[in-house]
Amino acid sequence: MKELFNIVIAKLKSNVRDFNNKPGIFRRIVWYFGLLSLCIFSSVVAFILMIWMGVFGEIPSKKELSSINHQVATEIFSADSVLLGRYYWQERSTVPANEITTELKNALVATEDVRFYNHHGIDTRSMFRVLIKSILLQNESAGGGSTITQQLAKNLFPRQSFAVLSLPINKIKEMIIARRLENTYTKDEILVLYLNTVPFGDNVYGVKTAADRFFSSSVKNLTVDQAAVLIGMLKATHAYNPRVYPDRAKQRRNVVLAQMHKYDFISSDEKNTLQKKPLGLRYNKITHNSGLAPYFREYIKKDLEAWCASHERPDGKPYNLYTDGLKVYTTIDSRLQRYSEVAMQSHMKELQKKFIKQMSKKTLDEVVNGHLKKLTQYKAWKEQGLSEKEILAEMKKPAFRKIFTWEGGKELEISVYDSLLHHLQFLQAGLLAIEPQTGHVKAWVGGIDHEFFQYDHIRESTKRQIGSTFKPIVYAAALERGVDPCEYVSARQTSYSNMEDWTPQNSSNDSYDKKYSMEGGLAGSVNTVSVKMLEKAGIGQTIAMANKMGIKSDLPNVPSIALGSPSISMIEMVSAYGVFANKGNYVKPVTITSILDGKGNVLEEIEVAPKRERALSEATADMMIHMLKRVVNEGTGSSLRGRYGLTNDIAGKTGTTQSNADGWFIGITPHLVIGAWVGADDPRMHFRSTSQGQGSATALPIVAKLLQHANKDQNLKYFTRARFSPIAPELLERLSCDLERSDKNFFQRLFNIKRKVKERKFKSGN
Repeated sequence: MKELFNIVIAKLKSNVRDFNNKPGIFRRIVWYFGLLSLCIFSSVVAFILMIWMGVFGEIPSKKELSSINHQVATEIFSADSVLLGRYYWQERSTVPANEITTELKNALVATEDVRFYNHHGIDTRSMFRVLIKSILLQNESAGGGSTITQQLAKNLFPRQSFAVLSLPINKIKEMIIARRLENTYTKDEILVLYLNTVPFGDNVYGVKTAADRFFSSSVKNLTVDQAAVLIGMLKATHAYNPRVYPDRAKQRRNVVLAQMHKYDFISSDEKNTLQKKPLGLRYNKITHNSGLAPYFREYIKKDLEAWCASHERPDGKPYNLYTDGLKVYTTIDSRLQRYSEVAMQSHMKELQKKFIKQMSKKTLDEVVNGHLKKLTQYKAWKEQGLSEKEILAEMKKPAFRKIFTWEGGKELEISVYDSLLHHLQFLQAGLLAIEPQTGHVKAWVGGIDHEFFQYDHIRESTKRQIGSTFKPIVYAAALERGVDPCEYVSARQTSYSNMEDWTPQNSSNDSYDKKYSMEGGLAGSVNTVSVKMLEKAGIGQTIAMANKMGIKSDLPNVPSIALGSPSISMIEMVSAYGVFANKGNYVKPVTITSILDGKGNVLEEIEVAPKRERALSEATADMMIHMLKRVVNEGTGSSLRGRYGLTNDIAGKTGTTQSNADGWFIGITPHLVIGAWVGADDPRMHFRSTSQGQGSATALPIVAKLLQHANKDQNLKYFTRARFSPIAPELLERLSCDLERSDKNFFQRLFNIKRKVKERKFKSGN
């Protein structure tokens, strides 16, 4: 052993002598190279240590990684559990592990990281394979250089800029995070995290949102070829977006299927069959402006933001509506909502054609010029000293803008002036349906298109003149005051000058010579009778009762309120009519029933037994329903029966304001009160013809079409086939009288008979 040691030492000394005998320049080169290598190695180690220590930004610890929180959108659901929409900064929804299919995981692993189950976050073999096959041989099926875990690290903690060192710093950070993720989660947990995190095309995040967006499907119901389309998009989310580039997406899908076959996840026959299938795209984009009930979602957002600010998460911080993945259940019925939107769009599209023919071009120009002056840019130019002529010239410069059409939004080269001219021509509409017994809002359509017209015509802050829809409240107040419903009231004109110089008129000249019972006056919507009924009820008492019925808008103490001169919101009016259907009880409208966290735990159960407030007697409510049914069967709402063929039990009232600026109809069924309004945003724009501009022609058809759709849906029988309770015999007796009588004395009637006889003889030639 000692001899062997001596031999080795001798050999080393010999090598040193040989090196020393080399030329000096060679020795220096070797020493410099060794020193340089040592310095580079030391620098790399120091560089990695600096990154690991957080010099270039903190790296999350295992503890922080174990409690990863995504920015997850809050989801809004209907009462029948249909997704209405989301509130988000990033459109993302998470899916639990048990809903992610094996086929989806296999497609991901086969395409992105086939050795996923064999490495610990970093796969050096794959890195060299990609270098050769992808870069040198241009083979698309080679896969990515980063492992799934590294990609997850990049998605969870986006890269930062460090100038020329950005790539190495970010890559090393991702490797460190990847190893920590592997030490924190199981392989399947990493796949679930990845699929819930990764961005897809169209600015959606997570496979749940992607499955819904591109295939209108849940994750667990994705087919193998659909899963392959989604996984294929990960290589380049825009380039392989199936909506934008269907051919590319199909080619990429087939690559994914080939990878799955290559690694024995599917058979050869399955691959060939699936590669021949069309994409089968079922695109379902729900944005803030699209999807069901966008006006409703915008309305409840303020209440939800307030709820979040006053409630804390387990970590003590307030909930965030846009990132904490809450699940909000509302009172909306998705079927009624969908039918309401369809009914409005189909009717308003046809009504708009009639409106264009009757519209005053002079008035339109005045309206446009008035709206121009409200624009921020107009005010800025005015402050800069530009003249009206110069500002108008600027406003008429064309540029590409998206405009509304009934066939969908279109990009046109159009000026600000022409854009206003185009959009201000459109009639607007609103529809609200409430279940009167609970106050639950079942359908809410605030306008004709939320993307272009975001002004909501339902909410409390939006008030329009209500016309004759206020008359039932006047008649109810009279009944409450003890007025006999069969007391005949003269329709003769009367002037009112104590508070306003005003003489009400009727739509028909024949009505002035008649007297009407309550039922007759209401069915015929006789203005002069309504004002006299207000006198009998008392203006102050009528206003007080209207307040009890949920109308909080200002009601002036003047006789003209009998004809609906006040401006009141749709939600107030529909709630007030709900009192008639709810036996005289007012119930405040309800929009939200419960709020859950992302795991399904109930945070707040908002639904409670409705608080009923007595607004008028049950007898009065029953008599009002009976009289309002007469309005539908024989009066101004009779087209519901004749033209639209509805057999539902319906009561209701039409309304039309001065110059046909507003058309209304509020219908009552036993379990649903539906209000509709139609008019231009600027009241100066209106129908010139009353026959086309009155509520029975503009608003009533929307309600009629909604009910037509609902009647065909067997799931809505609770609403459509319900019947009002029979009115009590003693109340029916009180209402048993003729609708009208002549208001002429004997000699007037005799003279009138003789005049008619002469007219008939003259016409017959005798």
